[in-house]
Amino acid sequence: MDLWQLLLTLALAGSSDAFSGSEATAAILSRAPWSLQSVNPGLKTNSSKEPKFTKCRSPERETFSCHWTDEVHHGTKNLGPIQLFYTRRNTQEWTQEWKECPDYVSAGENSCYFNSSFTSIWIPYCIKLTSNGDTVDEKCFSVDEIVQPDPPIALNWTLLNVSLTGIHADIQVRWEAPRNADIQKGWMVLEYELQYKEVNETKWKMMDPILSTSVPVYSLKVDKEYEVRVRSKQRNSGNYGEFSEVLYVTLPQMSQFTCEEDFYFPWLLIIIFGIFGLTVMLFVFLFSKQQRKEN
Repeated sequence: MDLWQLLLTLALAGSSDAFSGSEATAAILSRAPWSLQSVNPGLKTNSSKEPKFTKCRSPERETFSCHWTDEVHHGTKNLGPIQLFYTRRNTQEWTQEWKECPDYVSAGENSCYFNSSFTSIWIPYCIKLTSNGDTVDEKCFSVDEIVQPDPPIALNWTLLNVSLTGIHADIQVRWEAPRNADIQKGWMVLEYELQYKEVNETKWKMMDPILSTSVPVYSLKVDKEYEVRVRSKQRNSGNYGEFSEVLYVTLPQMSQFTCEEDFYFPWLLIIIFGIFGLTVMLFVFLFSKQQRKEN
């Protein structure tokens, strides 16, 4: 049955007036069973293998880079070199001049880097990937929309206090803004998110975003080790950057002196109140007995 279908397909391909050459064969094979399509797999298209933009990112609102996939060169298609072109709007209308990527090297493989000379914050950009003159992917954005800061640095912590029972402790976590983020002059206003968990846990506990570079973390268990990490984003923007390196917080068991003080102090107070209560009761008993004798 498959041989008959193959002969019929080849006959139709030879007599077709609507298509010519490989285009006719491809059109007919696309309607044929899978067993027939496998005869000429090179005619099948696979759009998922085409280069695609993966991310455009600006770490400090002064430069940005765009990255793309390059799986096509490992697939079945034979496309030419991938090139990136960009245009930006300097007036009310888009300029029709497309310029090629100024730097294919600085941001790594399959990327284009725009230094401060090519970066304008509020002017919209359009970029496109081309191969052999054909556009394979494109996107538009403003630099302010793609800001993702570098990770915060220099994380450290200090102990604030320990509970009377010696079971829990509070700490203060501090860090510094990324070095390339100009927060002193207000060019960037960063919002931070701290997450923490016990070392053997899988789910991170997330704290509310803050604008300061320090935050207290309460009710951590002593004799446990915790992991703490922080990430940041530009205020009023939804694009968080990468997390910082993990800060490890170890809370050792408190000393015996501290534990004895925590636990024995309430007992001492109870003993004092007990003695005072017994004294009052004895005084009342003696006073009542004295009153009976007088009567």
